[in-house]
Amino acid sequence: MRYRPLGTSGIDASVIGLGTAAIRAGAAADDEFVKAIRAAIDHGVTLIDTAPSYGWGHSEAVVGRAIEGRRDQVVLATKCGVWWEDERGSYNGVKDGKVNHVSLRPDTITIEVENSLRRLGVDTIDLLQCHKPAIPPEETPIPETMGCLMDLKDQGKIRAIGVSNVSLEQLDAYRKAGDLASDQFRYSMISRDREADILPYCAAHDIATLTYLSLEQGLLTGKVGLDRVFREDDFRNNAGEWLPWFKLENRQRLLDMFAGWSDLTEKYDCTIAQLTIAWTAAQHGATHVLCGIRTVEQGIQNAGAGALELEASDGERIRDDLVALGDPV
Repeated sequence: MRYRPLGTSGIDASVIGLGTAAIRAGAAADDEFVKAIRAAIDHGVTLIDTAPSYGWGHSEAVVGRAIEGRRDQVVLATKCGVWWEDERGSYNGVKDGKVNHVSLRPDTITIEVENSLRRLGVDTIDLLQCHKPAIPPEETPIPETMGCLMDLKDQGKIRAIGVSNVSLEQLDAYRKAGDLASDQFRYSMISRDREADILPYCAAHDIATLTYLSLEQGLLTGKVGLDRVFREDDFRNNAGEWLPWFKLENRQRLLDMFAGWSDLTEKYDCTIAQLTIAWTAAQHGATHVLCGIRTVEQGIQNAGAGALELEASDGERIRDDLVALGDPV
């Protein structure tokens, strides 16, 4: 496993991080998630990313179970800003049956941090990230939000500050308002828009990046064949604007590209998923890649990608293939 700094925070974290959005309230697989998280830690993963809104506190509680007795082995990243205890903030819709709001007010952030510390069973959060930008009508000014986060850092409740899903303008404003360590956003082989703005900005200003959906819900593992059928309620059935690569004709194009990388998987003794993760982590400005896990085997396999370093020529070849692949039809 390789480790990289979380910006200028003084914290080093594994290149591969665990994404825990799949841990939901009422899930029968909690014990399996605990085993998977512990297996990943045993194989060198230190970065674990969660959020209060993942299962409305359930994900944080399961992560807390998994790291019991292992606190010194992990870098805990959680979030603030999605609020559901009352109507403070701006209405953000209904998720999993819960009405929620975006609130980056100091009063709600302070409550959220105390709740997260309790659920995680820790005294300090290593990285606290604003889950999403403020939205109308209650758009808390960024300096006000950042002032609260800096106070929490001074109190020892958090060690570093991050943001998520922000625009370049918002990212710049957060950086100028306080000690910004990281930015989390969607980035993958087939979703490379952030190469034009966010990634070079973060590289220039020594801000760590936590990329999510880098395996595109399993599509970039090479294991989603043409015969794969999703449950009726699975959002991957809706191969619209957000997920057009799940259309059968586009899946075939991806599978053909992966078949052309058989010599690379043999050369590096890796899977397509590991090759994908390693390529993502090698891009300019990309420092940490979040991978969701459901099983022990996934935890071990994803961790294995953290030791994989591609030769520059192989990384360039993969990019050439991606450019040739073009857009989904």
